[in-house]
Amino acid sequence: MASPTRKRRWLTICAVTASAALIALPASAAPGGKHQPFGPRTMDGVAQQRLASAGALTPNVTAKDEDGGDPDGGNESDEIAEGAAQFAEARTAPGVVAPGAFGAAWDSLQSLHRTGGKWRNITDLPYNSDDPRYRDIDSNSSGGSGFVTGRMAAMAADNDGYVYAGSAGGGVWRSRTGGGHWTPISDKLPTQATGALALDTSGRLWLGTGEATTNADAYLGTGVYVLSRPHHGTFSRRSRVGGDELESTTIHQLRFGDGKVWAATSEGVWSHSTRHLSGHWKLEYAPNPDYLPGHSKANDPEAPYKNITNDIAVDPKDPSKVLLAVGWRSGDDYNGFYAKKDGTWQKVTAGLGDLPTSPNDVGEVTFAASADGSRYYAIDQSPEQLSDNPDSSLEGIYVSKSGSPFGPWTKTADYHKLSASGSALTDPGFMPGVQAWYNQFLAVDPSDSGHVYAGLEEVFESTDGGSNWSTVGPYWNFGFSCWSIDPSEQTGTCNQTTHSDQHGVAIGRYHGKSYVYVGNDGGAYRRPLNGSKDAAGHATDWKSLNDGTIDTLQYYSVGVGKDLAHRGGVSVTGGLQDNGQSELRAGDRIMGSNFGGDGTTTITDPANGCNIAQAYVDLDIQVTQDCGVNNGAWEDDPSKATSYSVAPPDSASGEARFVAPMSADIKNGDVWVAGGRHVWVQSKGYAIRSGSEWTSAFDLGKGHTATAVASSGGKVYAAWCGPCDSQGFTRGIAVGNADGTGWHQVGLPVTGTVPNRYLSSLAIDPKDAQHVYLTVNGFSRQWTEGPGAGVGHVFESKDGGTTWKDVSGDFPDVPADSAVFLPGGGLAVATDLGVVYRGPHSSAWKRVGDLPAVAVLQLEVGPDGKLYAATHGRGIYTMPVRELR
Repeated sequence: MASPTRKRRWLTICAVTASAALIALPASAAPGGKHQPFGPRTMDGVAQQRLASAGALTPNVTAKDEDGGDPDGGNESDEIAEGAAQFAEARTAPGVVAPGAFGAAWDSLQSLHRTGGKWRNITDLPYNSDDPRYRDIDSNSSGGSGFVTGRMAAMAADNDGYVYAGSAGGGVWRSRTGGGHWTPISDKLPTQATGALALDTSGRLWLGTGEATTNADAYLGTGVYVLSRPHHGTFSRRSRVGGDELESTTIHQLRFGDGKVWAATSEGVWSHSTRHLSGHWKLEYAPNPDYLPGHSKANDPEAPYKNITNDIAVDPKDPSKVLLAVGWRSGDDYNGFYAKKDGTWQKVTAGLGDLPTSPNDVGEVTFAASADGSRYYAIDQSPEQLSDNPDSSLEGIYVSKSGSPFGPWTKTADYHKLSASGSALTDPGFMPGVQAWYNQFLAVDPSDSGHVYAGLEEVFESTDGGSNWSTVGPYWNFGFSCWSIDPSEQTGTCNQTTHSDQHGVAIGRYHGKSYVYVGNDGGAYRRPLNGSKDAAGHATDWKSLNDGTIDTLQYYSVGVGKDLAHRGGVSVTGGLQDNGQSELRAGDRIMGSNFGGDGTTTITDPANGCNIAQAYVDLDIQVTQDCGVNNGAWEDDPSKATSYSVAPPDSASGEARFVAPMSADIKNGDVWVAGGRHVWVQSKGYAIRSGSEWTSAFDLGKGHTATAVASSGGKVYAAWCGPCDSQGFTRGIAVGNADGTGWHQVGLPVTGTVPNRYLSSLAIDPKDAQHVYLTVNGFSRQWTEGPGAGVGHVFESKDGGTTWKDVSGDFPDVPADSAVFLPGGGLAVATDLGVVYRGPHSSAWKRVGDLPAVAVLQLEVGPDGKLYAATHGRGIYTMPVRELR
């Protein structure tokens, strides 16, 4: 059997989450920088590449190279950082977005009249990442994670069989059956981004909104909410704790002690009474208060990084003693641990034992205490490691055997020890903790203080207080002797693992048995708390809880084509954050994955839904003409692969965006346009077999990269930015012909009609190629501090882009992501909070249906006359176009 290492790596982009307020991270200070395109390469190839994600993370006060600049960028982790930065750029550049922008946008959207149509979710069914129908070389099928859904940021569970899963962008879900049979319980909130979930001693469920994995593309939330009867109720806006003090923050952890709930947020540490839920939150500590909203440096580009807090450790023996873990993952002078002394919070500089106190060594931190108060555990990610270590950013896992968060702490594991514990990450450049700034959890067995679970990229378990570890949830099954592409050979020899990249954990009981629940980039999983393992220390009893009743899938795109095997049916596919490309054919009861890693942009043949072009990151395009169906025959004969790499040159040169644009000509589906630095064109349609078959129609210019492309009858429009961050942000539009003639740059002055913000999509009138609509991302100048932020989100040109008119009207001030002309006239626009529609003879906008507060990144009209919406947190929805009125 050929080596399984040819399979595509899962790539965790730290994807966008829909919420009520966009994080105000300036793109210049957000992750990004040099990288090499990932592509479908071997595990050995991955292992040889540098994965230092902090190489381009700024500000980085304490971790610089010898020249004072950023160290050379790496590979996958750099790509993760770059993807995060670019999503943030689209919504923040050319400046910093003020808090409250999304809250105002949500209220504005709610005030619009609604259309008569009703959305139907079509991806609310099991999604099998190991579907045996799709075992082509470019899938991750048989990797072992089974049924998956979108990223889970937090988990909670009680002893009555109730489990709560908080997703990155799809809200909070409840199970009454120990996991599975889920129902959403936060749809009425103006945010669907979860940061923290916690059950207090009285059984109330606390929700901290705003995903807090410190990824630059995360959305802020609207504060903390409490559900007094979580077995039966749902969250509402009336259940918010306190006032608006925590609006427009992310909340990393909620901890309890001394009659208080403590919140670790992106704007310092706050506390509130757990008895009296009204009244204001109290700001306990902010290391740099001048950078908080309303203060003198609130608009400084570095403000979002200056008051990040990660966790709070309350001494179980004396709840008045509290230790704060504070600091930006990439390093700053204020990073460290803080405690109260003589009535003021002061940095702890010594006395913690092995737990570091230098700002170089304290980054992302997670605490966990044992129920009996005898042990405290901690994970620490190091800014210095993040910057300089090609293998891992993990500083270590620690235990305080006194039970006090003030130690003394003993280091129990580093990445070398974890790698040797049965990990799938054993190669240089690809070892446990390589993404410790993004992946962390800790939980202690309530009945055994020496039994602890730790989450990084994988799930680790120790039964002796950290002296020894086993990788009970390896990254995947590839590379292990149990792995086989043939499902018949796996029976009894290869057990399911979890999806990679761990974020949330909880321990609870169901039918008298204790379970550990983990949340990661593939959803929610459980195993018995004291479960079984094989000889390698891998768990043999993981169960996926992603049964299809929970749909938090994070789509970037959607494609629809006729299913020729089912008359009248359609095939629906789409690219997903860290869950590849989904394939849903007519009659399917289980959705499959035919493409691994991050799926981004999609082109599907309307006449044949098995003709698909699906992009990985950086314009790395694969094409298939049979939906990617393959039984694994490529393992013995590579010529039997059913997908082909057709990436244009900008993919290899790194001159395309992480999610790069591509589209088919609306008059001739065999002509495709893709954008990096160049506008690439190919005219072989789905018969293309090589990246060399693309031709460059136009060079957008050094430092410029395409953000949107569209073509009709050979007339091509390409929007671009460069620089794309807040430092010198520029944007433009180039227009020309697919054959390379007639190209010119449209004059878009900084202070012109079209704002100096990110240009997100172009929609051409099928009847007139001179008539085109442009959507603009970000927020208008009311919320954005930056040159030329301007106003408006939808613009129209009737002369091929020479002149533009603002037709936004009463369009909510919210980032616009995609526009599509509708049959019979009218325009639908996808936004970060839902879909709006304007009739063919109307200037007023209407809200389409009643989606939760979730980002919709693409709209597509299928050959069945339906509108399809790719949401980034709640799957794919559809509605007949005829119902829009």
